[in-house]
Amino acid sequence: MLTSITDKIGDRVRWGYLTAFILLLTSYILTFYSSQQVLNQQQQVHHTTIVINTLDILSSELIDAESAVRGYLIVKDESFLNDYYKAPHRIDSTFLNLKWLTSDNEQQQKRLDTLHLLIKSKLNLLTLGLAIFKSNNAVIPDTMIKMGHEGKLIMDSIKMMAVKLQTEENDLMAKRSNRVTTLSNFIKVINIASIVIAAVLAFYSLTTFNKENKAKQAADKQADQFREQLQLRVNELDRLNTELLELRSIEKFAVTGRISRTIAHEVRNPLTNINLATEHLRSEIQPGAETELLFDMITRNSNRINELINDLLNSTKAAHLNFTKVNINDILEQSLGFAQDRIDLKDIKVIKNFAAHLPQVLVDVEKINIAFLNIILNAVEAIEAQQGIITLTTENKNNRCTVTISDNGKGIDKESISKLFEPYYTTKEKGTGLGLTNTQNIILSHHANIYAESEEGKGSSFIISFNHA
Repeated sequence: MLTSITDKIGDRVRWGYLTAFILLLTSYILTFYSSQQVLNQQQQVHHTTIVINTLDILSSELIDAESAVRGYLIVKDESFLNDYYKAPHRIDSTFLNLKWLTSDNEQQQKRLDTLHLLIKSKLNLLTLGLAIFKSNNAVIPDTMIKMGHEGKLIMDSIKMMAVKLQTEENDLMAKRSNRVTTLSNFIKVINIASIVIAAVLAFYSLTTFNKENKAKQAADKQADQFREQLQLRVNELDRLNTELLELRSIEKFAVTGRISRTIAHEVRNPLTNINLATEHLRSEIQPGAETELLFDMITRNSNRINELINDLLNSTKAAHLNFTKVNINDILEQSLGFAQDRIDLKDIKVIKNFAAHLPQVLVDVEKINIAFLNIILNAVEAIEAQQGIITLTTENKNNRCTVTISDNGKGIDKESISKLFEPYYTTKEKGTGLGLTNTQNIILSHHANIYAESEEGKGSSFIISFNHA
């Protein structure tokens, strides 16, 4: 009888663990599949962002060409035509990039062909207008006025087609973002269900093994295995949450870039008119010390505004990269060398936790040096002299090469850390607020990720992860 009861207990235990194994295996397979889908959708969202940004650049290049011709017609200075002469090559290069980026979307390809024809027509009209203007001794005839109306119609068509292209890409981004959210929720449900089921099975196993000492020992061993599996699921969930934060950072950067370009265009047009009007007034008004002072003041401040616009655009514009396979430890050593004088000046201790045998990464060495140097210099500025520690850590984590730059400085409050990569946001008295924006641009241009962690009074950490070469 006792043997029969013991056999039944053993059978229940074995079936319990077999069920647990099947459920955990199923959970792992579903989690792995969902994780891959999240990664794929993240790449698609990033791809859509690049297409939208490239369309903005294409519109900007055409507007610059038209503004250059308009400026030449008013001032009659050949230097105004520099952007016009460069425009065809830039536009063709940007258009080829767009064709490649949208090669999987036949409808977008047709719209791009139509847009390209409209842009060519606009450029041809500008070329013909310049020829007529020059042949009429720099006088605008009625023919050019009619051509101006025709050019406006073409430009309206270009804008409408660009809006259609961007609307299509925005719709694609929204759909892909919804998929990422759905997959994330699905992963959460899987993990919660796994935790609940594993907890119930662990309780059942422990209760059963209390009836028999030998069986209890086996149950303890199996419970340890369950805990390890649960920890793996928790770690997997943490990793997916980090990826979602990085995805939101990419989307936020894309929106910031579009806003920056819109502001730049809206400011540059009236700024060009101010410069043109200033030059015209300078030629019409009798020169004098006071008038020259005022003209110089207008020109100097206009140039300053233009420089600020260029800085803003450069900090959010996709960078041109020259990729090289390197060990990330070597680049960190270079960046430290560039900052060594400031580190020595404040007597800061540097700790290097570099992983050996790291896989190589494909990066633009100069650009990544700039990004790392910006972070290191920020850490130096946040640290008190003779009390500071900067820690550089590299590791191969989740099949990515991860770099962590940490300091024991004053830290960043929660409100500031949410705005950390926004243009012109800074807590420094003499800071421009574009350093970390440019750093984020460089990292994202490498299809890498960056985010910050901080606690007031305890320091900050910047975590950057790269794909293997």
